[in-house]
Amino acid sequence: MNNEQLMKRVANGDAAALETLYEQYAPAVLGLALKLLGDRPSAEEVVQETFWRVWRNAASFCEQQGAFPGWLFGITRNLSIDTWRRRKARPQPIFDGNEEQQLENNPDLQADVTETAWTAMKHVQVRQALSALPQAQREVVEMAFFGGMTRQEIAEALGVPLGTIHTRARLGLQKLREALQEQGFEE
Repeated sequence: MNNEQLMKRVANGDAAALETLYEQYAPAVLGLALKLLGDRPSAEEVVQETFWRVWRNAASFCEQQGAFPGWLFGITRNLSIDTWRRRKARPQPIFDGNEEQQLENNPDLQADVTETAWTAMKHVQVRQALSALPQAQREVVEMAFFGGMTRQEIAEALGVPLGTIHTRARLGLQKLREALQEQGFEE
């Protein structure tokens, strides 16, 4: 049975199909999370949350929009980045032998799972739309939005005239907007 057939079964509530996907992909998901986080306990939590989201959002998987591994690893990547950002924003205390008291003093950081899953689905849509852009336009959009660079900085980094960067950004954003509207992307 291929991934798409397994996902259809997962969408219908078949736990055995999810287990098959878990056995096949959990090591790779763990490897990606471990590479991104550098921390095995956090990476293991990401693996569990990834497959929980696969279970909860199986019906949203659409093979026409991309292969299952890309969808799965996109979830893993987003969760890993969220975990890394949370850890960076709220450094975890170093335990000094009084772990119980320290754990009691930490707030419960459970997020709204539904909102988190919805956000993950939006990220998948954006990544798919970005991947459809021509390479030059995608590069400019990614440098601006994910790299936080100004158009002037992008022009200097790429050795391209500023006007060309403006054009690539404008065209890329137009195509991105159209692609997201076609996917039914909601803001």
